[in-house]
Amino acid sequence: MGLFSRLVVTCMPLIPKPVVGFVAKRYVAGVNLDACVETVKALNAEGAMATIDVLGEAVPNLEKPKEYVEQYDQVFEAIEAEKLDANVSTKPTMLGLNIDEQACIGHYEHLYEKAKQHHNWIRIDMEDHPYTDTTLKIYRMMLEKYGNAGTVLQAYMFRSLKDIAELPEGANIRLCKGIYIEPREIAWRDYQIVRENFVACLDKLFRQGCYVGIATHDDYLVHAGMALVDKYGLKREQYEFQMLLGVKPKLRKMIIDQGHRLRVYVPFGKDWYPYSTRRLRENPDMANHIIRAFFGLS
Repeated sequence: MGLFSRLVVTCMPLIPKPVVGFVAKRYVAGVNLDACVETVKALNAEGAMATIDVLGEAVPNLEKPKEYVEQYDQVFEAIEAEKLDANVSTKPTMLGLNIDEQACIGHYEHLYEKAKQHHNWIRIDMEDHPYTDTTLKIYRMMLEKYGNAGTVLQAYMFRSLKDIAELPEGANIRLCKGIYIEPREIAWRDYQIVRENFVACLDKLFRQGCYVGIATHDDYLVHAGMALVDKYGLKREQYEFQMLLGVKPKLRKMIIDQGHRLRVYVPFGKDWYPYSTRRLRENPDMANHIIRAFFGLS
């Protein structure tokens, strides 16, 4: 992150929430399910798949997850009713992992049953390092019990290559660089090392026969992903690329035009502000948009 972006992150509390909201419209599919459905329909028309995420994380009590579970129930119903090419992504702390592991597991069991009823599928997102072991544990439980399960590994974590070696047969993994600010003792910080570890992880995942969602907006890594797909002679149905809503739509089109499957991460909901500010820390382009909007330059 450059000096300008670090300055923006430091000044975040001074930027009015409506200004952040104005820019976040590009990255968040509204606050309600209807807006999300329309966004996914447009993406499907472009030839892209979607994964729908109800925004929220680190709940303050064990009542809040029940609200999120109800919203996800509605998401599955909407996907089937509207014939959307979409699955869902969830965050464990949204379902109470930060408070009670067993309660979180119970919510996941409900959602996986719901997904089965609607012939759908759930990816368990990876959050910061205090939850890594438990997230992988829950993923293995859901995969064994229901089958329709995936999770995420982050290339900036030292442990990721080891985690890949321990994945169960038939694992479905989204591989990304990683967005949380992790301690230097457990995560790579150097930009090029993270890239190289991403490629190493992707190569290992393919060698183990995993289905991988190659989640990146980095041209270097898109190229590396395509090269590895070619190296291993993978069929179109054996992998996919993944991107965030609102980020590099031209690259998204290029990947689709090259004949690859691509899935867009489509978040929606009232808890858009924490998501948007975290993306700000990751994405200097978004920081630039916010500052320009703040000073009336765009």
